[in-house]
Amino acid sequence: MLKIQEIREIIKLVDSSSIDEFVYEVADTKVKLKKHSGVAVVTEAPVVKVAPVAAPAPVAAPAAPVAAPAVAEAVQAAPAVDASLYKITSPMVGTFYQAPNPESPAFVKVGDKVGEEAVVCIVEAMKLFNEIEAEVSGEIVEILVKDGDLVEYGQPLFLVKEN
Repeated sequence: MLKIQEIREIIKLVDSSSIDEFVYEVADTKVKLKKHSGVAVVTEAPVVKVAPVAAPAPVAAPAAPVAAPAVAEAVQAAPAVDASLYKITSPMVGTFYQAPNPESPAFVKVGDKVGEEAVVCIVEAMKLFNEIEAEVSGEIVEILVKDGDLVEYGQPLFLVKEN
């Protein structure tokens, strides 16, 4: 079975390459990525939707009726952003959480200073809670999603004014 980090790396490599389709199969696991359809599929017995391969875009012919509304909503809800600000983006499809648990304060809020390795949120995917780091040093200018929202691969989560 592939680890979520390995799947993320494969998605990044396919996304940055010129290939339109990628298939990897080992034992009972099959990963199939297609850029032109906008959806990556991981198969282990049943088919499970993992992440869109390209930046979210309106889907003319969705691969699965369940996935299409989430992608369309994410595109419509994307705000216009200042090009001089750094965007911390989601490395995967999942649920966005601002705090490690409901009783704890948020990792960051608008105005907070963060370092490159500072945890800014958690994205839960397939029952795995993945800590997302800032990747840059700076000040949080805006939080673009709400706690508990579904986020897509590559979707901006935070805007940071770099130091």
